[in-house]
Amino acid sequence: MEKYMDHVDCPIRDILDRFGDKWSILILCLLGSKGKLRFTEISSHISNISQKMQTASLRSLEKDGLIVRKLYAEVPPRVEYELTTLGNSLVPYIEGLADWALKNKETITKHRKMYSKHPQQNKN
Repeated sequence: MEKYMDHVDCPIRDILDRFGDKWSILILCLLGSKGKLRFTEISSHISNISQKMQTASLRSLEKDGLIVRKLYAEVPPRVEYELTTLGNSLVPYIEGLADWALKNKETITKHRKMYSKHPQQNKN
């Protein structure tokens, strides 16, 4: 993996940017566990996500081919989002990351507290 890090056009950097934001991973996890969901259903499961950020995240995930947006010609209009085959192939990796985060949450929290108390870290 190190061979890609020095490369100007790092093949994974652009892809990993998608998962660096805090909403995309949560949306992918949610759609992976619940299946098709409407916009309001997504926001009801993910606390504190603004409508603007949810819309931006959904559009980016759709652009990357990880989710599909289905618009139904009904009144009122109905829109559902679901994972594509590509999106579904990512779910096991996200679940692995989530498992790791849960397993190590206490340790990371402890280190963050120690770091914030370190006098040299608070300079600059």
